[in-house]
Amino acid sequence: MMSKLRNLSSERLPHDVVIDILTRLPVKSLIRFRCVSKSWYSTITDPIFITKHFNHNKAKSLSSKNNHNGFLLYTDDKQLYTAACYDDPTLSLTEVCRFQIPFLAVMVDYCNGMFLTFGNRDTLIYLWNPSIQKFKMLMLDVGRNDYSLGLAYHFQNNDFKILKIVHNSIFCNNKGPRFEAEVYTLSTDLWRRIEFSVESIPNLGSILEIQYEPFLFFNGALHFMAHTWGANNTNDFILSFDVNDEIFREIRLPENYLDRFIFAYQAVHRLVVFKGSLALMVFGPSVYDYEDGTVLDKCDIWVMGQYGVVESWTLKTVGLKRIKNFFGCTESGQLLTIMPPGRMVLYDPESLYENNIGIPSPNWMAYTTDLMESLVLLDHK
Repeated sequence: MMSKLRNLSSERLPHDVVIDILTRLPVKSLIRFRCVSKSWYSTITDPIFITKHFNHNKAKSLSSKNNHNGFLLYTDDKQLYTAACYDDPTLSLTEVCRFQIPFLAVMVDYCNGMFLTFGNRDTLIYLWNPSIQKFKMLMLDVGRNDYSLGLAYHFQNNDFKILKIVHNSIFCNNKGPRFEAEVYTLSTDLWRRIEFSVESIPNLGSILEIQYEPFLFFNGALHFMAHTWGANNTNDFILSFDVNDEIFREIRLPENYLDRFIFAYQAVHRLVVFKGSLALMVFGPSVYDYEDGTVLDKCDIWVMGQYGVVESWTLKTVGLKRIKNFFGCTESGQLLTIMPPGRMVLYDPESLYENNIGIPSPNWMAYTTDLMESLVLLDHK
């Protein structure tokens, strides 16, 4: 087989035609074909070819017509699993592949085939590409400060970025910044300090806290919740970080969005993509059941119909039993939740139908409409 490939590359086809053919091949084949010749090894590990192959796979995943409804990604202590969701009455799952996780880690985020994970130390993170079983270890200079991370893909430069927000633990008496921001760019392998400010909010040092859940990557920006010193809920808002111009912007929340909860301070906020739109999910107690003395949970889903337009927020309310964990939404708007005593459930907020999907309580779970493989990190030592 290898001898035939050598003849194909050296005698029969122009180099650009060979490149075009290689671009269309799966990752597993390309890893093997590095052994065909020195020129093929050089081509396949070249950053330009890696980007071309990535863009081809991205375009293919966006245009493909599949009979499934996206993919679930989930982990246990040792393995990453991927399963296709089939849009039938039971929403059956079919495992696509699984990967051994090559280090002790906690998953943080997923974007375009790349995973961001915490390592076994507070200052250690990994960028991992399971398609080629390569990872990049990054040490964080954060001291003993708390921090939060988000992974994004920079479409304009065909590059990956990590946003890091660090909470300055020595902040006191409003002196110095409470939070500092840095960006890591994969192509340069460097961290850069960036300005943590918003034009409409001149002094971001007044922010009391930010969301320490993974940030949401949507519409070319990373999004996370921010909370100011004020007790009024109008002092809560969404901060977006545009990965192209690296500017923070404010997205205001609906007015009085916490009024429907009896203990607003207990409400849990999660940013998600709901049926293609930015959405805010608020979980919390809403009604006291006097018969058995329990507080019942509910979930408000606020959907921003037109991105960035405050007036386009609309409310959808969902009655829920107590949930143990929430992982996100499918493309059709079903909620990925764990219900007591540990049932993994897809919950339809319109029909209120619960579907047990038969997955033991995962350590981490995410949903994606495209399951990309790529050669990213192949050219990194």
